[in-house]
Amino acid sequence: MCGICGILYPDPAQRVDRSTLVEMNAQIVHRGPDDDGFWLDSNVGLAMRRLSIIDVATGHQPLSNEDGNLWIVFNGEIYNHQELRQELESRGHRYRTRSDTETIVHLYEEYGRDCVQHLRGMFAFAIWDRRHRGLFLARDRMGIKPLYYWWDGSKLLFGSEIKTILSYPDVTPAWNPRTLAEYLAFGYLSGEETMFSGVRKLPPGHTLECSERGELRITPYWDLTVPADALDRPREYYVQTYREMLEECVASHLMSDVPLGVFLSGGLDSSAVAALTAKIRGGGLKTFAVGYGEDAYSELPFARHVAEHIGSQHHEVRLSREEFFATLPRLIWQEDEPIVWPSSVALYFVARLARQHVKVVLTGEGSDETLAGYTRYAWTLINGRLDNVYRALTPEFFRRWVRGGIQAGPLGATLRRKLGHTFLGRDGASWTSAYFDNFYSAFSARQQAGLLTDSALANAGDAYAANLRYWENSSGDLLHRLLYTDLKTYLVELLMKQDQMSMAASIESRVPFLDHKLVEFTARIPAQYSVQGLSGKHILKSAVEDLLPEEIVYRQKMGFPTPWAFWLAGPQLDGLEKMLLEPRTLDRGLFRREAIQKLFAEHRGKMHDHGNRIWRLLNLEIWMRIFLDGEVPAPETVSAAGFVGAGHSS
Repeated sequence: MCGICGILYPDPAQRVDRSTLVEMNAQIVHRGPDDDGFWLDSNVGLAMRRLSIIDVATGHQPLSNEDGNLWIVFNGEIYNHQELRQELESRGHRYRTRSDTETIVHLYEEYGRDCVQHLRGMFAFAIWDRRHRGLFLARDRMGIKPLYYWWDGSKLLFGSEIKTILSYPDVTPAWNPRTLAEYLAFGYLSGEETMFSGVRKLPPGHTLECSERGELRITPYWDLTVPADALDRPREYYVQTYREMLEECVASHLMSDVPLGVFLSGGLDSSAVAALTAKIRGGGLKTFAVGYGEDAYSELPFARHVAEHIGSQHHEVRLSREEFFATLPRLIWQEDEPIVWPSSVALYFVARLARQHVKVVLTGEGSDETLAGYTRYAWTLINGRLDNVYRALTPEFFRRWVRGGIQAGPLGATLRRKLGHTFLGRDGASWTSAYFDNFYSAFSARQQAGLLTDSALANAGDAYAANLRYWENSSGDLLHRLLYTDLKTYLVELLMKQDQMSMAASIESRVPFLDHKLVEFTARIPAQYSVQGLSGKHILKSAVEDLLPEEIVYRQKMGFPTPWAFWLAGPQLDGLEKMLLEPRTLDRGLFRREAIQKLFAEHRGKMHDHGNRIWRLLNLEIWMRIFLDGEVPAPETVSAAGFVGAGHSS
């Protein structure tokens, strides 16, 4: 695990400046505090920061093949590298290290760009091929490891984080206004664009090749196109096979030459990973949990219960409101873009706790998106069935009247929110309303029309286009189409959060639920075995019943809650409103003053729960102050008053 970056100039006469590469690499020292490495060859330069996990003694990067014609920098872990090594050695390849990095180099020698087809793991890497004078970049199938790039025809820059690219002398951070509508709706961007003009993401399951002639080619190498199982297999087959495969995946993810632990929330997913890890390792497991001073929002008792059950050495940390707001600006800097979910802050704190004891953790990310764990899947299936009847029996004017009453009638915020998720509060003829606005959007396109100024709205882009591309590319029954879309959009952002927040604390996180072979198997599970009533993930529940207490397996999902709504009921709300109405904020020309004032008034009056919308606006403004105004927060020293508490800049 590490961070990587590099430069390629298509002009062979243009030499890479070492000091520029050193500065780019310095931006990601948190990703690899153990070591750094550089390789320069005229118009190309590769750099890395290393967090030593495998082959601590000899796994230094950049690393070359036997004759020095291939050079690689690599971020991630290849879990099948030992099997691949045996095959490659039988073909005559000679190893100088025990590292999985070297396996990728020899695979590239053997298979070229198809080397990625043989890899099982999480990865982002760059290979410079001196013979063919080209750079080859690749990102893992699920998007577990990030990879960003900049290409303007005169230079290709790449890095594990956007800040490496922004540190290049000729690159000035600039706002990409076309991303505003999608950000306000979803909080994240599902396509290749980022919130910085010119900086793009290499999509998961893709490779990028850039020749010395300046020819750029981006190619997909994997997609989840496995159809649902047409065979009439019994439910027990899927339960047993899933358990066997999950146990094998957890075992493979325990590969490490340094101490390893598990993030344990007390929910089913992390508890299953922790229980299987304890079973495989046979003792000595360390687990880590985070909670809040407000007990109603804390899952710490459940995590303790699981830790006692599996016999782990358990550690926990509590996060206060003051720590949350004090750390938020620094974590937005770490993430390079606005933070989507308040839980990211808690994730950083538990990662920081874990770093005191281990260098690697396993997590439970990915189960909900592969096994239909979120209630939105069940609700969408039910809404779809009821909406068909509702629309057949009622005229459009009546349905509009009902929706209007729910949105603006004399209802409390809680009832309004609950009815708004049903077919009564949604336009069933519009997929963006029935699904995206229902379960994702903080500000729908309709709401953005009242929030944004005319000039901002004209340049804001399409709120739904990127997500709709994946939805329209999906196939199968409704549930499998929902899961495919989330795997390509929502999950990728979750994984970015997981990576950035853990690496901010210099710790590697692994996600055994997202081994691509396991994901391909879940795509074949019939919908009726995954979702029953209003709950999902029944295959996993049955698969781990023997490992965990029943009250853990079948307890209601909390979803890593934070006391955000509780904090907004206090004096913090005044400071946030003041900040968002400051001249410097409004002078950006994005939001109407009266719309911001109305939003806060409705929230105070409990007419609407605008907590998610306030979070979205707050993060955007802090992000702009950091990256566009140049107010980079110092590590661990920002006060709550500095950015958000008192409503003025630091």
